[in-house]
Amino acid sequence: MRTRTLLAVGLALGMAAAVALPARAKLGGGLPGGPLADLGRAGQRVSETLETLTDPLRDRVATTLSDAGTLARGRVERLARFVEVNRNSVDWDENRQPSVRGEVLLTDPDAAAIESARRAGFGLIEEGAIDGLDLHFARLSVPSGMSLAEGVRHLRKLLPGREISADQIHFPAGQVDKRRGQGTPPSAALPRGGTVGVIDGGIAGSARLVAQRAFAGSAAVPSDHASAIASLLAGSGTARIVGADVYGGAASGGNALAIARALGWMRQMQVQVVSISLVGPANPLLGRAVASVQAQGMLVVAAVGNDGAAAPPAYPASYPGVVAVTGVDGAGRVLIEAGRASHLDYAAPGADMSALVPGKGRVSLRGTSYAAPLVASRLAARRASGAADGRAALSAADGEALARSKRTGRGVLCNICRSGL
Repeated sequence: MRTRTLLAVGLALGMAAAVALPARAKLGGGLPGGPLADLGRAGQRVSETLETLTDPLRDRVATTLSDAGTLARGRVERLARFVEVNRNSVDWDENRQPSVRGEVLLTDPDAAAIESARRAGFGLIEEGAIDGLDLHFARLSVPSGMSLAEGVRHLRKLLPGREISADQIHFPAGQVDKRRGQGTPPSAALPRGGTVGVIDGGIAGSARLVAQRAFAGSAAVPSDHASAIASLLAGSGTARIVGADVYGGAASGGNALAIARALGWMRQMQVQVVSISLVGPANPLLGRAVASVQAQGMLVVAAVGNDGAAAPPAYPASYPGVVAVTGVDGAGRVLIEAGRASHLDYAAPGADMSALVPGKGRVSLRGTSYAAPLVASRLAARRASGAADGRAALSAADGEALARSKRTGRGVLCNICRSGL
């Protein structure tokens, strides 16, 4: 009976796709890819391995899987609601990922490719280079009557071998609790200072903010999420913050092109460490932008997300060379909701901590969103204190990391940094 019950927990992950949504058509139907397929594959893997475990371990696994199943179903439902509510500006791409509606990105376009696309009914919205990077792109509108997914597939057939994608949307990897927060003040014993770039929403209320630019809309729109991150950076000793608002308060904000442009601007501002607490799918244009700034010496730090271990690998955390960060609570336990990346570098506090947010005062925080900037603060401090390059900063940070393990990567950084000032 116990075995059947435990197997049912695992199989529930695979079956969740059938029950999570009243209208399965919201995800385009079928399980060829996207959130539903990820859920099904996770359930299949779980059911195949449960029988190999001893009874005590199996009991613990069953509890964890129950939580993982809830997170996986929640992710599917959340994405479906997001696309449904914002269907005028958001659509599913060919992999069932939320993306900017009706727009396709072409990397390294030339006149012949754009003309071929135009003859096929695609319109040229914009062509140019990302400032600060040697990276050229074109934004093309999908022909009338085509869905975004159909448009991506059609253009790939028309231009084989080209880097073509939708402009996928990235989501914040943490939440701000309106309740008054409590936390431990940061320590002054470790090196402090340096500059951290924050690619997120608009930042408000930070005396450490030295520059801010909008990449979605005409002006930065303050967000609690970004403002809390700035508060944590100030509290952990970061001297200067450079902010890039890639949302502008719009549903289609947080897209890959906006993040790539923000990275180019950070490069122009000579920012050496950038923190990105956003998650989304892999995108070729954004991947190229990340690689470009890394080649010029920038350390990119990113959160692994909060959709649980059953979620697909999060990006930009999963791009090669990005410093991927998970979160731990006040007892040093990895957050149950922590997502995953193709690799893991560090953990940092992601719960039982607080920050100052304009209009709300001190609030409680939870999520890997808030772990990433704390790691960025430590790396920026090492760069400011004499680390010759990113590799040297990482080596120095390793010396202060605690509790190295498979679940915390190279260890936990900034464990005492639990209160933004």
